[in-house]
Amino acid sequence: MTLAETKPAPARPASDKSRRRGQKPNMTGSLRRGGLFIVSIVLGLVVWQLVASHFGPALVASPSETWQGAADLWADGTLWQSIWASSRRIFIGWALGVVVGAPLGLLMGRITIVREILDPYIEFFRFIPPIAFVTLAIIWFGIGESSKIVLIFYTSVFVVIINTISGAVSTDETKLRAAASLGASKSQILRTIVLPSAIPHIVTGARLAMGNSFLTIVSAEIVAAQEGLGALIWTSRNYGHIDWVFVGIIVLGALGFLFDRVLRVCVRPLRRYGVKV
Repeated sequence: MTLAETKPAPARPASDKSRRRGQKPNMTGSLRRGGLFIVSIVLGLVVWQLVASHFGPALVASPSETWQGAADLWADGTLWQSIWASSRRIFIGWALGVVVGAPLGLLMGRITIVREILDPYIEFFRFIPPIAFVTLAIIWFGIGESSKIVLIFYTSVFVVIINTISGAVSTDETKLRAAASLGASKSQILRTIVLPSAIPHIVTGARLAMGNSFLTIVSAEIVAAQEGLGALIWTSRNYGHIDWVFVGIIVLGALGFLFDRVLRVCVRPLRRYGVKV
């Protein structure tokens, strides 16, 4: 007498219901974050309205007055022209800062003589605020776009350099010795080991430099600028349009938020190098 072999039942594919159950936590988390975001905005508007009611329109524009001011500026094209002018200057100056700062930081981080020569200048100039060079920038580069872009480049490049140096000097020495023992040249080591190790630091430096660019754009546009958010804020202040001042400030914050989110999306392919955004 033989015992019949019992075969295990084949695993059944997960049903749509179970898959939906697995998705519920993610959907719930997204809804929760969205709800909290809306609640935060509403609370902020309520506090803003209370402050505006207390101090009056001469000092603080209310949300409705700010909205009306934005509508008026948008209707005559002033707001869009200001957004476009400031965005263009910020992007060009910031991009130049990253393009120059990242390679220079890599060289300073791995080549001692380059670091010893340039380090005193980096440490000296990075503590001087860009607004101190506004007058010189206008004298040297004129009242056109160049002076504004140079100031934004100045405020961006040092942040990228410092962060890139940090990434370059923190490269795993074991990997460096292994590559050297296998016959890799210095340029190959810099390109294949040091650069991938420094990429997270470069991305961090680029994000911080973007923030600095927005901090600089107002001071860069206050002097000898006909358009731009900084010029809009300064002109509105001179004419007593507090609502337009609030519009310029809020648009600057929203634009910075948008720029940072776009940058985070663009660097997602670099996650394999350890970038976390």
